[in-house]
Amino acid sequence: MKLVLLAWLATALFAGEALAVEVMHWERRPLDIPLPVDEERIVTLERNVRVGLPQALANPEVLRVQSTGGVLYLKAFDPFDTQRVRVQDVETGDVLLLDLSAEEGASSEEILVVDSREASPASSASGSSGAQVTKASSSSKDASGSEAQHPTSMPVPVLLTRHAAQSLYAPQRTIEPLRGVSRVPMRLPESLSTLLPSLPVTATPLGAWRLEGWMVTAVKLENNDRQRAFEMDPRWLQGEFYSATFMHPYLAPRGSMEDTTTVFLVTRRGGLDRALIPLEEADDAEEGAS
Repeated sequence: MKLVLLAWLATALFAGEALAVEVMHWERRPLDIPLPVDEERIVTLERNVRVGLPQALANPEVLRVQSTGGVLYLKAFDPFDTQRVRVQDVETGDVLLLDLSAEEGASSEEILVVDSREASPASSASGSSGAQVTKASSSSKDASGSEAQHPTSMPVPVLLTRHAAQSLYAPQRTIEPLRGVSRVPMRLPESLSTLLPSLPVTATPLGAWRLEGWMVTAVKLENNDRQRAFEMDPRWLQGEFYSATFMHPYLAPRGSMEDTTTVFLVTRRGGLDRALIPLEEADDAEEGAS
């Protein structure tokens, strides 16, 4: 199996055009975030996190929380008083504390959380002046102000994977233009039983995109085991892929908020239907192993 892991994409999947945002500095003190009612507010953390909700907010009819690619999507359906929410970096274990509240007429402006230990003088100056904030990894505009739709310094598989992730999960206005990319038919069954045959995981294809002879297919992975969690190791995957990028580093037991993730599989000279192991060969391999 030929496979290159593009793990460093996790913090750059949603880089887009510069947008005016509210910058909050994490200085080991809880961040006060008011939410509007019936309107989504986006909080960018630039790190993969798991969210721990207090009992008062655990009801999805009160608050909807979605976490993907280092971004929190928060939507309150009813007003509520300040509640403390624990947000943990899944890679480092660091914990951030958010004091969430919800009220009619609260701001829906996007928020960028900056760790004061890591913030550069330039980013701090941009935040204090109210100027637009641009991620360092994003080069959506060149010096002349024109759109950099196809950065030559970035490999096509990386561009394609990022575009697919943005297309599925980022707000439409933040999707970075990519010249020449097109969405294509997948020609795949509803469930890919041979992709992760050794794990109790359901693999469902979501969409496919093509650029310059490369193709990326997004596949949703759902853990069917209510007891065990699994690390997303590319060595579990069966097939001929150029690269595999997981949205999250692990799958939690079924029924939890983290029991689902997405993997982006890049193939060359053909789609995922040609890269997967045929069902007959997978059955023969299982019989031989037994």
